[in-house]
Amino acid sequence: MRSVTTEASIRACRRIDRDSPVPYYHQVKDSLRDRILNSTWPPGTALPSEADICEVFGVSRITVRQALAELELEGLVRRERGRGTFVAEPKIRERIVGHLTGFYEDMKAQGLEPQTRVLNKTVIEAPPWLAEILEVMPGVPLIRIERLRMISREPVLLSVTHIPEAICPNLASEDLEKQSLYALLETRYGVQIARGRRLIEAIAASEKDASLLGVAGGAPLVLIKSITYLSDGRPVEYYEAKHRGDRTRFEVEVIRGLADAKVSSLPTHGVKEEGIEGTEESAGREPKRRHA
Repeated sequence: MRSVTTEASIRACRRIDRDSPVPYYHQVKDSLRDRILNSTWPPGTALPSEADICEVFGVSRITVRQALAELELEGLVRRERGRGTFVAEPKIRERIVGHLTGFYEDMKAQGLEPQTRVLNKTVIEAPPWLAEILEVMPGVPLIRIERLRMISREPVLLSVTHIPEAICPNLASEDLEKQSLYALLETRYGVQIARGRRLIEAIAASEKDASLLGVAGGAPLVLIKSITYLSDGRPVEYYEAKHRGDRTRFEVEVIRGLADAKVSSLPTHGVKEEGIEGTEESAGREPKRRHA
């Protein structure tokens, strides 16, 4: 049940300094922002009405709306048509560059308790497009794992992982709901993961995805496609993960001066990404060997 802000709580906010060069909307935003960040107004709390905020700060409705719009852009509040403005749930932080960790390890490192529901786990024959990515022959057995990942029982992402069965023959029978896949590969199968390549794009949720993730059809999702490599350069995993756009924030580490950095190809489903899609031949290299 959502809590409601009290009149005393809103009246405790900092007042407008009319002699300050800082715009009024920015002062209103900062005052409301303080109440959110210091947990005076926890997630789910209903903010006062625009009229009440106007009265407390002595500003126009246009000023208040601009302040709320800024807070919404920062991901601190969400506005629901006909219901009002509410403090948003904090976004889950994920790192995508610099540290190769899986979702389970990443959430544990932040003190969060991840949950996983395995939706499907089976062995398939590698279709040509996946065989090319994983550098195996078409038809080679791949383990396909479809999982729904959650935080505090709230769905936040859907993932589909493909790994050559020859690398971890018994993986299809392992319990993947209470442990890290990467840690399992390393400890049980001696698979030393070295690096990965990731492509990120925005997509709209299909009806099936929306139902599983608990969002509306067409809601924004962040799709990550990733190839994970062993230390000898062989691909060991390909996965696609669909993250809820309203619950996820990504941290990216960028480094200046990597002129010799290599660029890998990831499937773009017909959309050419400059600097990402390409072939070994077009890059002036011999095609990679495929492993049976």
